[in-house]
Amino acid sequence: MKISHWLGASSLALISAAALSGCTTVPAAPTAELGAWGVELDQRDLTVDPGDDFAEYANGTWLANTEIPADLSRYGMFDQLRLDSEGDIRGIVEELAATDAAPGSLEQKVGDYYASWMDIDALNEKGAAPIAEHLEKIFAIASQDDLNKAYASLHGDAPFGGGIIPDPADTTKYIAFIGQSGLGMPDRDYYLKDDEKFAGYRDAYDVYVTALMSLAGLENADARADAVIALETELAKVHWSAEDSRDIQKIYNPMGADQLKETAPDFNWDIVLEASGLSSVETFLVAQPSAIKSAGELFAATPLDVVKDYLAFHLINTNVNRLSSAFDDASFEFFGKTLRGTEEQRERWKRGVQIVNGGIGEAVGQIYVDRHFPANHKTEMEMLVGNLVAAFEERLANNEWMDEETRAQALLKLSTFEPKIGFTEKWIDYAPLQIKSGDLIENTFAVREFQWNEQLKRLGGPVDRVLWPYPPQTVNASYNPLLNQITFPAGILQPPFFDLHADAAVNYGAIGAVIGHEIGHGFDDQGRRFDEKGRIRDWWSEASNERFQVKTDVLGAQYDSYEPVEGLNINGSLTMGENIGDLGGLQMGYAAYQRHLDACCGGEAPVIDGLTGDQRFFLGWAQVWRAKAREDEIRRRLVTDPHSPPEYRINGVVRNIDAWYDAFGVTEDDDLYLAPEDRVRIW
Repeated sequence: MKISHWLGASSLALISAAALSGCTTVPAAPTAELGAWGVELDQRDLTVDPGDDFAEYANGTWLANTEIPADLSRYGMFDQLRLDSEGDIRGIVEELAATDAAPGSLEQKVGDYYASWMDIDALNEKGAAPIAEHLEKIFAIASQDDLNKAYASLHGDAPFGGGIIPDPADTTKYIAFIGQSGLGMPDRDYYLKDDEKFAGYRDAYDVYVTALMSLAGLENADARADAVIALETELAKVHWSAEDSRDIQKIYNPMGADQLKETAPDFNWDIVLEASGLSSVETFLVAQPSAIKSAGELFAATPLDVVKDYLAFHLINTNVNRLSSAFDDASFEFFGKTLRGTEEQRERWKRGVQIVNGGIGEAVGQIYVDRHFPANHKTEMEMLVGNLVAAFEERLANNEWMDEETRAQALLKLSTFEPKIGFTEKWIDYAPLQIKSGDLIENTFAVREFQWNEQLKRLGGPVDRVLWPYPPQTVNASYNPLLNQITFPAGILQPPFFDLHADAAVNYGAIGAVIGHEIGHGFDDQGRRFDEKGRIRDWWSEASNERFQVKTDVLGAQYDSYEPVEGLNINGSLTMGENIGDLGGLQMGYAAYQRHLDACCGGEAPVIDGLTGDQRFFLGWAQVWRAKAREDEIRRRLVTDPHSPPEYRINGVVRNIDAWYDAFGVTEDDDLYLAPEDRVRIW
């Protein structure tokens, strides 16, 4: 088990951080990718007072002049990086697809998988034929026992789902979990929300379900679609809300197999677990027990023919983009245009790259790293992470509201944080995966079966801490509370997040604050429930817990008050963890930047283009979250996404940070002003 103790590397980190950007006053040449030193100053709107709307001040010209691409529902710096990554991966997969590769080689598997997706003419000729055999199996179901086997063995959605994760009680071993599932629309609110806009989504969903059943050749599609949607609506009523489903104290429900059977007796768990390969598992984590119990009662009471239609629709819906253009167009009309406001379908090659990334991403990841990830990026990031950890250690040591007992545990947890940077040290072995030329559906099923078997083989063995949650070309970052690991793949280690030629203030305000954000997840409203070994354990004293809760209640109320679209506010409970991550991350990034200045510049930052170091730091953060989205997409994210909209990841955060007020001369006359006693200071 490789654990990096970054606290011991803090002095080395300071030296490296200084190397990221010297303390010269003005760069000799425009060497940074964005602007002369890392921020595109011409994208600001200088007619806006930064204290009234910092997001608009920092990005207003870009927001006014940038059109969301017709094939996207939102567009910003994350999205641009993802588009760049897609282009890089396209070069790799098309090269492999054109190679006369040996059967069974990675080149053959990647090339044939991508080529089978790209051959739309062949898919159009086949129509619904690729799924006909699988639909026949569904309609041949004659009993509840057959139905329970289908829940586990068919390649479609069921009223529950599951997976294999480290056991929160003992994170050296794996455990199986079971949770609610089975809805076709993004969330229960789409079925239940008493709102004209959501009523329109429901009407469009009826059209969509009917269309898919008709395209599959099912008779009486209208009536059958109505019955399926009625069943899903009843299922939505028993589903837990998104905010409850992220509450670890509510979803941590370990139970033995016998207790699982008692909890939801209307499912035949012996059959389900046997078909899933989980019959030998002794203990399960059941995330939403009441939802699983009620789902069992609901499906047992529903006529068998209706449940078979439900499974048939979900089989089609799960694979709709792997069928002919008629299916694909129907899916885009609902999920793309209606739910997200997207105007045009994305080019097929772009979606093909996503298919490859999602299915066998590490098969191209190693090539991507060799071509697009300089080795020195990993070295510099390791040092930057060390500096952020050291800055947070200092903040914890000086924290005024924590008692000594809780502080000691927090410092212990921080000392065991394990960063994963760039790419994995242990690539997935795709040898068991069989990919056939020209058979997209069967290739899709083979990939899903392979991915499930990869999880199953972990049962009974020690937790593999080297495994990565996603391939290196991913533009994202994450924290895993069960392993106490933070992950920064190669895909995100590019401008505007990370640029070796940018001003240090910008790097600390961008990737530095992102690092701090992920570290902060270990101490947010849910991550704090896990200890230094990733075990779910309450290491908080009653007094510190109460003080933390007071602070998060204030932060939640701030975000509850924000209304991105008329009639729909941010859910401060759903977004609490990410909001804490943003606030703590920016605070950590700023503290680390001050450490950098102490090491390299005597504590003083140069003025560049009339901007102080602190001003450049906050502009670096604001540039990262520069984005705009279509209204339907904003609505979807407000219901389903634990992240606040980008504007509030800027304005909602900076107004709580004292240094921002000083940097931009913000006073009580400004719209974003909060009195010092109303500003939230957690980490």
